[in-house]
Amino acid sequence: MKIRHDQLAANLKRQLAPIYIISGDEPLQIAECADQVRKKARSGGYSERTIYHIDHSFDWREFLENINCLSLFAEKKLIELHLVNNKLNDAGKKALFEYLKTASQDNLLLLIAGKIEAQTQKTKWFKALDQVGVFIPVWPITSKQLPDWISRRLKADGFEATPDALMLLAERVDGNLLAAAQEVEKLKLLASSYKLDIAAVRQAVSDSARYDVFDLSDAALEGNIKGCMRILGILRDEGVEAAVVLWALARDIRLLSHISHLIAKGKSLDTALSESAKVIGFSPYFLKQRKPLINKAIACHSPKTLRSLLLLAGKVDMDIKGTGKNNPWNRLQTLTLSLAGLSALKY
Repeated sequence: MKIRHDQLAANLKRQLAPIYIISGDEPLQIAECADQVRKKARSGGYSERTIYHIDHSFDWREFLENINCLSLFAEKKLIELHLVNNKLNDAGKKALFEYLKTASQDNLLLLIAGKIEAQTQKTKWFKALDQVGVFIPVWPITSKQLPDWISRRLKADGFEATPDALMLLAERVDGNLLAAAQEVEKLKLLASSYKLDIAAVRQAVSDSARYDVFDLSDAALEGNIKGCMRILGILRDEGVEAAVVLWALARDIRLLSHISHLIAKGKSLDTALSESAKVIGFSPYFLKQRKPLINKAIACHSPKTLRSLLLLAGKVDMDIKGTGKNNPWNRLQTLTLSLAGLSALKY
């Protein structure tokens, strides 16, 4: 059965299905849907949890042995399959068919994947799971939908914001839901009233002694080495996700790289900035506010150094996802300071 992600809570209240498939490219929504299933499973007595990360080398015998193994204390089991590349080999398909044949009420299967294409949804293994389970495809929130998404998140805790206030918050995060969620949580802590207008939002942000990922990116574009070190340390200590920090830095690096490429082709700085902003996805409001910083940064970097920064951002992404070999915060520091102009760093 296929449902929208915002229908999951109501679905879980009615009954707990034996299988859940959560699929999409939006990490925050996927994580929150999975947490809803896990919470319901715990309340339903599924106290044992096993997680498998499925790639081409995964041994499916381990999965089959687990589902056929009776717990010593007769505990119900939640079994999570995280598909690394959204595909199953023949052994995986066979194992899932075997799971369906021997399915027990003591086992609950949660399959988490990136976007599952329509062609894959027509395969026998997927249809077999979908017939007995619940499929939740997660679609990205568009820029037009983001203010409403923020509004619902605020209303869940009794806050109400004006359209202008919602637009300001949406502009700050520019489409990143994880950053949006963190901004909303920060605003809840800092706001002096449950009624939020644009002045209240600006006041809460200006009164905050904290920094956010936009302050870090601005400091890097300005070439403020000391500021970068201080802000990055504060963000880490406050528990800001490394993925959010990388998103803000990588977005600016992509913009700078695109601008430098157009300038090399003979276009003026202003023309290159305007065209690049449309490609990268900067709103006119956001672009106007940051144009001086962007102009300053583009004068300090060559196309070659910007390409190197993009490659480094890719390495940070691998570290965050656990496929790299370094601490992501260490490489984030290198990326930030390199963007700020400290070119002597090695990575």
